[in-house]
Amino acid sequence: MANSTKDLFVFANLDGQFAPAGQLSLDEEGSNLIASSFAYGLRYLERSNAQEIDPVALTLKNKDEIRGRRLVPPNGLEAFGGIRDAAPDAWGRRVIEARLKVPSNSLPESTYLLEAGSDRIGALDIRSSLADQERPAHETIHNLSYLLDGAQKIEAGLPVSDALARILVAGSGLGGMRPKASVRDDEGILWMAKFPGNNDGPLDIPSIEYATIQLAELAGLNVAKTKLEQVGAKKILLVQRFDRSWNTASGPIEIRHHVVSALTLIACHESESPTKSYMDIADAIRRYCLVKKIKSDIEELYGRMIFNIFVSNDDDHLRNHAFVWDHQLKGWSLSPLYDVMPHAVIASERYQHLGVGPQGKLSTLDNAYAAKERFGLSPKDAMQIIDRIWRVTRQWRVHFETLGISDVQIERIAPAFRHIDAICSSDLRKLSLTSAASDAP
Repeated sequence: MANSTKDLFVFANLDGQFAPAGQLSLDEEGSNLIASSFAYGLRYLERSNAQEIDPVALTLKNKDEIRGRRLVPPNGLEAFGGIRDAAPDAWGRRVIEARLKVPSNSLPESTYLLEAGSDRIGALDIRSSLADQERPAHETIHNLSYLLDGAQKIEAGLPVSDALARILVAGSGLGGMRPKASVRDDEGILWMAKFPGNNDGPLDIPSIEYATIQLAELAGLNVAKTKLEQVGAKKILLVQRFDRSWNTASGPIEIRHHVVSALTLIACHESESPTKSYMDIADAIRRYCLVKKIKSDIEELYGRMIFNIFVSNDDDHLRNHAFVWDHQLKGWSLSPLYDVMPHAVIASERYQHLGVGPQGKLSTLDNAYAAKERFGLSPKDAMQIIDRIWRVTRQWRVHFETLGISDVQIERIAPAFRHIDAICSSDLRKLSLTSAASDAP
């Protein structure tokens, strides 16, 4: 199959308006992406509010060095992380393939990038020419039943209209496989609607994920705002889009924030994600994120790791950790927590997707505690985080009941939630009790 080069244009949303940021060239062989290059536009580099597409390979820290140059991805990668994060995720690709009536994974990357539309995650848009216009695609929150029906049809391999397909692909990103769509509420706020899947079986995944995110918030973690909606006999989880903020002083003015994944900051291929660790993310935070937020972001990351151990969330891959551009502070910081789903396994020895500590992926508090120095934490600070998370997660049943989760659903997910004695040695348990006693008034 012959190689072809596709030239696309990357637009960045700055202060509510899209501006052409540069030209992206993709070398493709059929559905395989071989190589990429990117050149920032000279006018874009002159803008005082220009935003970098990628903090690793497309940084704007020294504009003179990149002016007029074609840049390539780092570490021999075929794609720029910041642009890869603006591509549709597995669900979005499935919707695009259904709309275009083609087999799975058969399209070139340029087609997936173009078909994702203007309401994709983050602040970027990819267009085939500078003259192309913005392509918004979202639905009102009052039409969730219509969107749920469309998502179920896509999952079942049935056709849907072009207009519905464009709505179902909007906002997909960061590696999610579950059916979803972007919707706006009556105030114009954008939410991600996450639907139940056709193959979920008896587990009410939207309700369980909602309750788990609420539990994480009670444990002191920074989480995305969520709510549950009932549509017929189904529950739908709504997650407020953290890549958008709204200035409501003079009506809801929407500000778009660029988003990149931990996969981008670590600059590796998706297939390498299982070889990486939480400590690698902490190192990337030190290197690329806002100096004033580094300490708090790394402590937050450590807390999320501990929480994931307690609730057996082993889908903690690099695309499920994101970073958001702060327009005021002009830098990157850890996004709110999202995509947290307990895994009801019965194995006594469990593992995370990412490395936890000196014992690799082993999902124990001892392993996590032994890695504290890599997070810049003192023994006392690490133990305080562990203790804080434990005191909330040990009461998960009460919290789930308070949120209206049924007894049947609670019993089905119960194997995911771990007692501290199952993941903590007696020595560490004694240290935890000693630490708690020393902090008592």
